[in-house]
Amino acid sequence: MRFLITAGPTREYLDPVRYFSNASTGRMGAALAEAARGAGHHVTLVLGPVEAELPPVDELVRVVSAQEMFNAVAARFGECDAFLAAAAVADYRPEVRASEKIKKGEGGLTLDFEPTPDILAEMARRRRPGQVLVGFCLESEDLAARAREKLAAKGLDLVVANGPAAIGADRQDALLIASDGACERLSGVTKADLARRILAAVQEVSA
Repeated sequence: MRFLITAGPTREYLDPVRYFSNASTGRMGAALAEAARGAGHHVTLVLGPVEAELPPVDELVRVVSAQEMFNAVAARFGECDAFLAAAAVADYRPEVRASEKIKKGEGGLTLDFEPTPDILAEMARRRRPGQVLVGFCLESEDLAARAREKLAAKGLDLVVANGPAAIGADRQDALLIASDGACERLSGVTKADLARRILAAVQEVSA
């Protein structure tokens, strides 16, 4: 199979030195890439700005912004058999990026934001028969319910759900929810263990 995997955060710049981002380490995506490559699959990894230790992959594409990640995924999506969207993509970006560093003033600073491209939703719209789509859902509350909402809204085959405690953790709890309603609860698993279970679920869907 040909796997297309996204990992890490994106950075949405306000000016040449300041940006909005999140604490994603990219380790989950790297674990997925390692599991898929170890099983003999072709792996393309689209990676946001992180310093995670990376396994060997067939193609590594480094990006910074959500738009760059969207462009990289869109250019490669048609050739993949499975798309695993593990990246923590920023939902919003500043409407205006200043060309020079914004100086501190006496008062506050008001910013206007606009939505970034919804990579997973757009790839779901473009998918061809047989392609497997896996989404990731990180929520601070109502985890299972919101994961199921994402699964249905974007027409995914599988969603992997966890809470904020999973960021950067060596072990984590997770839910694997399939499109047929099945829900598997995993407790205290490493990212490598979780990656192998996700890979097995993908292969079950594609069989």
